[in-house]
Amino acid sequence: MTTINSPQDPQRLQDLKQWLSSLKTPQLAVDTMRVASADASFRRYFRIDGQLNQESMSFIVMDAPQPQEDVKPFIQIANLFAQLHLTVPQVLAEDTERGFLLLSDLGSTMYSHVLNTDTAHKLYLDAIDSLVLLQSQSQADVLPEYDRDFLLRELMIFPEWYIQKHLGVNLTESQTASLQKVFDALLANIVAQPQVYVHRDFHSRNLMLMDKGNPGILDFQGALYGPITYDLVSLLRDAYVQWDEEMVLDWAIRYWEKARKAGLPVAPDIDSFYRDFEFMGLQRHLKILGIFARLAHRDGKQHYLDDMPTVLDYVRKTANRYKELVPLLRLLDSLEDAAPQFGYTF
Repeated sequence: MTTINSPQDPQRLQDLKQWLSSLKTPQLAVDTMRVASADASFRRYFRIDGQLNQESMSFIVMDAPQPQEDVKPFIQIANLFAQLHLTVPQVLAEDTERGFLLLSDLGSTMYSHVLNTDTAHKLYLDAIDSLVLLQSQSQADVLPEYDRDFLLRELMIFPEWYIQKHLGVNLTESQTASLQKVFDALLANIVAQPQVYVHRDFHSRNLMLMDKGNPGILDFQGALYGPITYDLVSLLRDAYVQWDEEMVLDWAIRYWEKARKAGLPVAPDIDSFYRDFEFMGLQRHLKILGIFARLAHRDGKQHYLDDMPTVLDYVRKTANRYKELVPLLRLLDSLEDAAPQFGYTF
């Protein structure tokens, strides 16, 4: 049995255990609590054994310390997604002031654990079906809007953290202006896209393999109302797993056909839709490069640097396909020449 050892904040861990011990239902064996996972935020997750309705099972404990985290959006969106008949964890107990949640356990088998050429097609079609189900029930004014200002703030993580902090390069005025034109082209396309509910991290590490109701969906607390192609890009151009372009195109077409059948306002022809998909993907991948750099250099999570080559490959291929995005490709080439040989600075 793995025991918990949190030298960073032993008092918080003790408070969490006391809270779990105080719960009348489900009945929990607090001494079985062990690490389940951690993510890129300040949240951490534990698995704990117990009984509910006289049945033995495991549960998930979320520890989301304030002021860095707030569990209220998680609770709100978990309830919303459950009402839409998506498979999400059920909130069984909550202490919103201290940031403690007890959740139902969707298991430990992520999509990323089982994806291969034999399994991927069915798993991705299941995920696409869930995505269409989510999007087709979207309503305005339920979730905050994923608007131009929000999208631009995300893009600005790229020059601040990837270019300046990671590569150690200060852009010239000319380079800054060139990058801004690329940003403007991306945003013009993205804000014109129809809006739906957006999970914002709909990828292989947040989708759980389920016997019923596949996939289970995690990490949705940042959901917004925004561009219709965003979650499909997260799924098919995943930062952690890469597929051949032909496979990605096939899945994108299948999504587009299902979305049209469901009455979703996707672009009327596949070429226009795929352009929307690619522009959205470039915005996301530039943001991810900045976030990975920030996680490595600010938070000491160096392993995120290992996933940068995949994301850079997406960026380069997309930028090379559209004339208004080609300046980004030239900028990346010049940055590589200017950056230190070891690739990043501390």
